[in-house]
Amino acid sequence: MGGERGGHGRGASVRAVAFAAGGVVLLAGCASMPDSGDLRGVESTPRQDTQVRVFAMPPSEDATPTQIVQGFLEALTSDDPDYKTARQYLTREAAKTWRPELSTTVLSDGPGAQADRPDRQDTGSLSYTLTGTKVATVDAQQSYAPASGSYNKLVHLTRDAENGQWRIDAVPQGVVMGKSDFQRNYMSVNKYYFASNNAGTASGTPPVAVADPVFVRSHVDPTTQMVRSLIGGPTTWLDPVVRSSFPTGTALRKDAGPLAPDDRGRLTVPLNDRAAEVGVGRCEEMAAQLLFTLRNLGPAVEEVELRADGGQLCSLTREGAETVATRGALQQPDYLYFVDDEHRLVRIAAGSSDTEPDPVPGALGEGEQALRSVAVARDERTAAGVGIDGRSLFVAPLASDSSLVEPVLRSRGKTEEDRLTTPSWDARGGLWVADRDPADPRLYLLEKGAEEPLEVRTPGLDGRVRAVRVAADGVRIALVVEKGDRRSLLIGRIERSEPDGRTEERPTVTVLQLRSATPELEQVTAMSWAGESRLVVVGREHGGVEQMKYVEVDGSTPDVPPPAALTGVKAVTASEDEGAPLVAYSVDGIVRLPSGAQWQQVTKGTAPVYPG
Repeated sequence: MGGERGGHGRGASVRAVAFAAGGVVLLAGCASMPDSGDLRGVESTPRQDTQVRVFAMPPSEDATPTQIVQGFLEALTSDDPDYKTARQYLTREAAKTWRPELSTTVLSDGPGAQADRPDRQDTGSLSYTLTGTKVATVDAQQSYAPASGSYNKLVHLTRDAENGQWRIDAVPQGVVMGKSDFQRNYMSVNKYYFASNNAGTASGTPPVAVADPVFVRSHVDPTTQMVRSLIGGPTTWLDPVVRSSFPTGTALRKDAGPLAPDDRGRLTVPLNDRAAEVGVGRCEEMAAQLLFTLRNLGPAVEEVELRADGGQLCSLTREGAETVATRGALQQPDYLYFVDDEHRLVRIAAGSSDTEPDPVPGALGEGEQALRSVAVARDERTAAGVGIDGRSLFVAPLASDSSLVEPVLRSRGKTEEDRLTTPSWDARGGLWVADRDPADPRLYLLEKGAEEPLEVRTPGLDGRVRAVRVAADGVRIALVVEKGDRRSLLIGRIERSEPDGRTEERPTVTVLQLRSATPELEQVTAMSWAGESRLVVVGREHGGVEQMKYVEVDGSTPDVPPPAALTGVKAVTASEDEGAPLVAYSVDGIVRLPSGAQWQQVTKGTAPVYPG
């Protein structure tokens, strides 16, 4: 686990055992360990085959303090389910109080360690300072967050009075490792809850599933980890806007072992008695949450059976889950839309190789009002367009007998760039748009695309909104926010409250807890949702060149290849249905990126959008 490291004095080898697929056992020398002096950075392990599991070795007899610290740090990057080997480097009392599950701190490189006073070994007490540069943290809920700044934590060792062995008696809670080791050890998985502003089966409409990304250890029974995490509830950030169909207090039965599907892909999930009284409808929602959550883990889960109190509660297949609840990835777009060189709203079939667009039916396709940007409702029955000067917002049905009415919103900005953004539709049929007027910047929501514009509250927003995209689930929103000469991509949570009938006659809509999804980018110029928890972003780092990349809503980088390079990108659009090709507006007009191919020119035009 790592290469050779320099040091002083003679070295002692620390080893790790790796079990590979097919029963092959590998014995790998990990490092040449100095037995005195300071530790250098623990070099991060290169990415390895996903079928290989790595286990660290316990401390050797008469290991030096340096070897104890180094061996402990190496053990943190192993695939030991309960960190039993890492605990062997601790004193008995420290092993009892250390809680590795509380957090994971990710450093740019592996942690370095420096002995505070190497010449004090004879006293039977010694301290090391662990150092590094923070990249991210994963909390006790397995929620990822970008981080920065220096990492400095103290590790204290003592020599056992009876056997003379050095052990760590004070250690920081949680675990720490380098970025490469984190990428090898952990993977991002979406767990699913339901939007709480959607009543679900009680109103006769399916609930809307919301992705909640978490990081789990990829070689330590991820299926059971994800089931426990899902049942345990949503992460703190998402919790106010979602609900779970699992009753409060539900957990896996205490005698439940590791969970795995049988040969037919059927997964049996034994729950405690808190779930014993749920009805079939609610049970199927629980099963749908599980099926959505486990769909990308191997081996594939094709069916879930929920059991409690010794009997079956319900059973649901993957196909059945798609009828119980709706997900953004299930909503395949019929068309790709954009503005042609006559400033009309036109479209081409989303899955077709045809490059000849047709004007949409209705007023926005007839050219009566010249357009600069557009958005199409997710049911593809209504569209919104911003006039060529950016001042006016129009809404019209996509029907041949529709006519253009008065604008639903006007901006007073003095220039085109200081007026209305490209609009965006949410899952409830609400239309979102920002007014970039420096004198009065605002974010608006028009319910059903037609009601009086409602000003959305944005406490904590520091800057002016330059672009708006609402997620398919309707509870998360992506904003490009400008402050000074920086444009950042922020993800916010949409909270709604009904009017009280006395002081408020209209609902209150608020965007809360905005967090950065691209802290490394200084200038974000275009973005779009590209999955249920993923966005595609165009921007550049400080002093860097323009790049296009995928990012997750939590600020992590997905383990997928970035889009092929494309210069001069002015707009980009993607669908939550990951099978739809990425589309952009660049110096070459409208271009698209089919899976596994290079960018292909489609036609002339601007402002491409999928529904949403």
